[in-house]
Amino acid sequence: MAKTRIRALDGEAAIAATTAEGATASRDATATATRYLLQCLADAAQGNTVEVRVPPFGAVQCIEGPGHTRGTPPNVVEMDAATWLDLAMGRLSWADGVAAARIHASGQRADLTGYVPVERP
Repeated sequence: MAKTRIRALDGEAAIAATTAEGATASRDATATATRYLLQCLADAAQGNTVEVRVPPFGAVQCIEGPGHTRGTPPNVVEMDAATWLDLAMGRLSWADGVAAARIHASGQRADLTGYVPVERP
């Protein structure tokens, strides 16, 4: 069964709400914006080499290259939702997020440089 996709209209509305409201945005708006931007990343960088995790809202596998089939993937990027929204929207660079320890990346290919900010339809 295929995952339900977030419509662009709903995703963009959630992004607008989280941008306008910042830290006071509703959990639903934050969750939808986070999942929508993860969905856009997976669409733009198809593959299964890197797993991007934004707990508790979602995770996607992306970027072409050698994949994995079982257990924890060798290339993992993890961050909180506020960091992901900043990164995906271009308000935070990859290098600055890693340097500030807002982004935790492990593995040789765990680097989203060139994939963020996320392209949206």
